[in-house]
Amino acid sequence: MSHDDREQFLAAPRVGVLSVIDPRAGDRAPLVVPVWYDYEPHGEIVVETGRNTLKAELLRAAGRFSLCVQDERPPYRYVSVEGPITGTDDPIDPAVRAAMAARYLDPEEARAYLAATADQLAHDVTFRMRPQRWRTADFAAFATGFAAAGATD
Repeated sequence: MSHDDREQFLAAPRVGVLSVIDPRAGDRAPLVVPVWYDYEPHGEIVVETGRNTLKAELLRAAGRFSLCVQDERPPYRYVSVEGPITGTDDPIDPAVRAAMAARYLDPEEARAYLAATADQLAHDVTFRMRPQRWRTADFAAFATGFAAAGATD
């Protein structure tokens, strides 16, 4: 993907998959969990979690994480980013939480979600990450070539 394409792809509201090292035992794989996230092109990725969760503990210890987002509709595309945690907001800013809900839910669902989970404001934190390494793929060109080859058979 081009630089602009990857920025726009990451900025679209998709569920991300966060990965962070889990050093609790030598034979553990990274913790990998789906998350809501926020991102503006050329900015930082923002994720929210409970202050005392395993995810928060591992993020604090590692000081960095990876996030992968995909479009599972053909032709498949994905963007994966990795970088350092640049900041933590504890507790979460209510405006950030409201913006995250509005990103993923329609307005009525967002209002209901925020009301039903209002107690999380006292227990949630945000982590900010500046993408340092990018991996991307857009299989549209491959799919076009594959379809063209199939048409000549």
